[in-house]
Amino acid sequence: MTQDIPARPDMIGGVSTPPLAILPRPARLFAARADRFAHLAEGSRLAPYLRFMADLTRAQADLAGSLPPVAPLSPDRVALARASRMPPIDRHAVLDDPGLAATLDALIAAARAIAMPAPARLALDALADAAPEDRRWLVANVLDDAIPADSVAPHLFVAAAVQLHLARLAATLDSGDLVAIRTGVCPACGGKPAASVVTGVMGAEGARYAACAGCQTLWNEVRVKCLSCGSTKGIAFQSVDDGTEGAQIKAETCDACDTWVKQMDQHKNPSLDPIADDVASLGLDALMRGGRWRRGGFDPFLTGY
Repeated sequence: MTQDIPARPDMIGGVSTPPLAILPRPARLFAARADRFAHLAEGSRLAPYLRFMADLTRAQADLAGSLPPVAPLSPDRVALARASRMPPIDRHAVLDDPGLAATLDALIAAARAIAMPAPARLALDALADAAPEDRRWLVANVLDDAIPADSVAPHLFVAAAVQLHLARLAATLDSGDLVAIRTGVCPACGGKPAASVVTGVMGAEGARYAACAGCQTLWNEVRVKCLSCGSTKGIAFQSVDDGTEGAQIKAETCDACDTWVKQMDQHKNPSLDPIADDVASLGLDALMRGGRWRRGGFDPFLTGY
């Protein structure tokens, strides 16, 4: 699955250069992702979880098209962020945003119709009845890209709501107002990447984009560069087929900081989605587990695996 590249990218010396950021279209993005989850579930050993994620992502898509519009950030806030080389979406402010609270309520209500295992149902019911301070703690963990391994289930539903709200906020921005911050940091919301994709879309062929685990913005990064520490040395690739040319999803490893992040070749397979295919390629995580590298990408739907 790809996001749209602007029709007229910038030109340097007559050669097109990819835009810094590609902002999400939430309803379209989540609908396509739901379809991808459903497709990946076919014949997979992860089928029950992938089908659950397809339904949850479909709920995100439906809510993206039915919730009241979010208020765009003020021009002053955006201008200040640009001048300070900071992301315009302030995650600390989002924590107490009434719009996020309303989105979480709507997501909980929509999720009640989804088939899920009993433990997940209990977690959803507990989340629905949770005190405001308990919900705030869950939201804060997701916004910090740090989910405790002992409370994954409630965080999963909260993460879906946070994704939706952040994506809707990001969609109100103008990509031209964003500036690069530092390697591995989303220029829209300051989040971590779930993975990166090498696109084959016209206007950005071969360009690499990191995919924000939060607001779903894609931002341009150098092809061979660690998304955790920014090093361009000691970069290698691992895959479940020992790195043959046929691998569409690989682990980019960094010897400088001993982390790895998945890289997906959308120019080989445009249907690859940085969240859905991250979850479905759990075999690659299993391959990397126990080795010298630790996972550098953040995906709230893989916490605990």
